[in-house]
Amino acid sequence: MRESEQSDTFAALEKREWAKTNVAKSYAQVFAKAADMVVPTLVKAVEARSGTEALDLCCGHGNVTEGLIKAGASVTGLDFSSSMLEMARSSVPEAKFVEGDAMALDFDDGTFDIVTIGFGIPHVPDPRRVFTEARRVLRPGGRLAFSVWCGPEVDTALGYVFGAIGKYGAPDIVLPPGPGANDYADPENAFPALLKAGFANFHQSKVASEWVVSDPGAPFDFFLEGTARGGALLRPQPPDNAAAIRKAVVSQVLERHGSGPEWEVPIPAVVTAAKAV
Repeated sequence: MRESEQSDTFAALEKREWAKTNVAKSYAQVFAKAADMVVPTLVKAVEARSGTEALDLCCGHGNVTEGLIKAGASVTGLDFSSSMLEMARSSVPEAKFVEGDAMALDFDDGTFDIVTIGFGIPHVPDPRRVFTEARRVLRPGGRLAFSVWCGPEVDTALGYVFGAIGKYGAPDIVLPPGPGANDYADPENAFPALLKAGFANFHQSKVASEWVVSDPGAPFDFFLEGTARGGALLRPQPPDNAAAIRKAVVSQVLERHGSGPEWEVPIPAVVTAAKAV
């Protein structure tokens, strides 16, 4: 990172970036069009239905919350971003929303039947604490499901953008130490962590989420304007570096997905589900 940001931490970066109204709104309005495609798989994985008490951790602007409500669940959404919660309260008035820390939940043991975490795991400093807290507030037999974007080992816009940053980004602009963005898409990381937290019956589903765009450089713009990690790397880039990164993203989209005029750009996700024991 730049010299002026040497004291920054991963937790501080996440809270600072998601507190920005423009970043939160851009995520909700544009980036989350792919995340919305994952909601049905999350809702199905926890078997949400009428009468179930649900906790939607890292609820963001409330898209998973809305899916749980439509399935009949009674839902409490929690997030650390007041900007996200403002949107969530407006879009899903049937739910209860609270500002809080997913690593230190202010709920009694055994309060909920199901817990969902829609793309929140990469945004907390210690995902294992989140799993432990989720297990604590779940009743025995309760269900957990969380989603994580696939890593660059598959064809994904995430790989296009972060690969271009790695190649053309200013070398002094780096993220503070923190968990990998895709660590818990890998069952070798996710399943042992869940087992230690008190879960069993693990399984994963891949969701072929995507963006349909009319500009092959749109994935660059989506990460620039509507994410914490990507934005923290892209927003400080000198103009020449930013232009080179965007050009590389355009090249990847054209090479892999044709000449347009529209492009279906993949950003697949993994949903991991488990049962509290």
